[in-house]
Amino acid sequence: MKYRTLGNTGLVVSTLSLGTMQFGKKMNMGALDREQTASMIDFALAQGINLIDTADVYSLGESETLIGHALRERRHDVVLATKARLPMSEVNVNQSGATRVNLLREAEASLRRLQTDYIDLFQIHGWDSVTPLEETLRTLDDLVRSGKVRYIGLSNYHAWQAATALAMQEREHLEKYVTAQLYYSLVGRDLEADWMGFAQYSKLGILVWSPLAGGFLSGKYDASRPAPEHSRYSDAGNFVPFDRARGQVTLDAVRAVAARHGKSCAQIALAWLLTRPAISSVIIAARSNERLAENIDAVNIELGQSDLDELERASAPERPYPLWMVEQLDLAEDPRPRLLRPSSAHDERFHDRRGTPWKPD
Repeated sequence: MKYRTLGNTGLVVSTLSLGTMQFGKKMNMGALDREQTASMIDFALAQGINLIDTADVYSLGESETLIGHALRERRHDVVLATKARLPMSEVNVNQSGATRVNLLREAEASLRRLQTDYIDLFQIHGWDSVTPLEETLRTLDDLVRSGKVRYIGLSNYHAWQAATALAMQEREHLEKYVTAQLYYSLVGRDLEADWMGFAQYSKLGILVWSPLAGGFLSGKYDASRPAPEHSRYSDAGNFVPFDRARGQVTLDAVRAVAARHGKSCAQIALAWLLTRPAISSVIIAARSNERLAENIDAVNIELGQSDLDELERASAPERPYPLWMVEQLDLAEDPRPRLLRPSSAHDERFHDRRGTPWKPD
């Protein structure tokens, strides 16, 4: 296993972390029971994984409960992350949202289920358009100051929402977000338009969820080979949207790189993510220890520049405005970036009128 710091902190986490939506029977995502959960957690820790990510809403608390039973005396060997904000009741409208009432209640409930007296990383599961942002941020600050939470993170925010929150935390001297849990994959590179640069600038560590796009990038299923009923991909594969035609082109490139390395498509897709900037950890999940072991082996793959070029050409997203204009101004109009970072000048879109890259005299 390899390790990185968690965002702009000194806390060290494994580059691959264990996702836990498959623990428990209320989400149709794996339905692993208590014994299977304990076995997978033991196996993950033995492979060097030290970050486990869960949420109150995963199987409506059952995932946290199973994790708590599995860890027990090993709690301090693990960086434990959970999330709150999504509904936990069909009848109580206040058992949802990022309100003071709900966050305090859910933090206490997670502590009980996880059988611990502190949460290493407590994350807001999504932006709350109803609750005043200051209410949410002050509540998170209180949780840290009380010792029940060590660090705080966000998930599924727009970049402008994260920027607004960080600015308020800075201004009001509140505990600051250190991580952003976001979807990112070879067929879902939207983060690169705005989020990636913001995360690097603000030193937020990205935790990647669904790195295989709901199983599509495992390479097992495509238009000619539909997923069998009750497989992970058939149950959750449509959860993350992407252009299937372009996705197939990307998958073909992944298969080509995988064949050269003698590895699986999933391993190549994960290895590519580990080369990307601002990533603290990539969250992986599996229904069996064998599949988990295969995914963990991705940390040992060294992709060459030709591999990266092939993957990125096949999966390159459209560049929305203002990204294309920002890049053009930085690379084509201003000679300083090319002088200081000459490798940036290879982009064919920004060649001079003679068709050759600008070079300093």
